Amino acid sequence: MEEHKIVQRNLALQREWYGEPLGDRVRRLVVAFNVSQAHLAEVLGISAPMLSQVMSGRRAKIGNPAVLARMIMLERKVLTPEVASGDPAALRRALDDVRDAKPTVSHESLPVNDGHAERAAIGFLRGIAGTTELMEAAALLAENEFGTLAELLRRAARAT
Repeated sequence: MEEHKIVQRNLALQREWYGEPLGDRVRRLVVAFNVSQAHLAEVLGISAPMLSQVMSGRRAKIGNPAVLARMIMLERKVLTPEVASGDPAALRRALDDVRDAKPTVSHESLPVNDGHAERAAIGFLRGIAGTTELMEAAALLAENEFGTLAELLRRAARAT
């Protein structure tokens, strides 16, 4: 397969797996923390050449789940007021915290779907409709092959 086709395939896989190309996510971190790509790689626990390959799409994924967990930790730290202010000491502390972190990656700790969105949706649905209405809507959706939505409505109907 041609190099350019491999890169396009890998970028498409990154969009599917990570929500967007990893190069975009990494560049935002480089800017937010005002560090070089090599320094960011060290903080994440990945070699600079490997990070470059992932960013450019020459590789599709980050193989080490702890590296991905550290990247997500940094993305979350960007949202804190002290880091968002750009305070150099806060930026340094955040980078050091993440570099020193030993994230445990398991099904329960993956941030992809931690259940918050589902609980919020169920709470919202309970706030606008009663049990009977939710069950009737679930039945209608199930008839039309929208099983996932129907199940969410059923869970909301059962929630107390």
